[in-house]
Amino acid sequence: MKTGGYFSLKKEIKVVLVIVLWLITAWLVYPLINLDTVSMENAKEYLYRSAAGLTIMIIFFGKTVIDLFFPQVTLRRMPLLNTVFLTIYSLAIVSGIIFMIVRMAILYVKSKQSGVLF
Repeated sequence: MKTGGYFSLKKEIKVVLVIVLWLITAWLVYPLINLDTVSMENAKEYLYRSAAGLTIMIIFFGKTVIDLFFPQVTLRRMPLLNTVFLTIYSLAIVSGIIFMIVRMAILYVKSKQSGVLF
């Protein structure tokens, strides 16, 4: 009985799902990246969009940290390259989260100065 095809298909579906989630996240936080083009009339919409994207990024960070500290392969050590990659990936996610929080704070300050309240 050959089960390799099922497991590789399952892994491919997981990879595609992660890529789709990252694309959705990029779309959600895009207004914060181009903060200069944000109009204050749409600030509330951008805040909600960015908060949803930030939530997805926090979930990705949590999954990465769990994968890093509690690997699924317990019978052998995790390869060094995998550990280095997960560490760099988690640091990139954290820096993205911090960047987005700072941009949300800037958007809040801009909206408060212009008189538009969330």
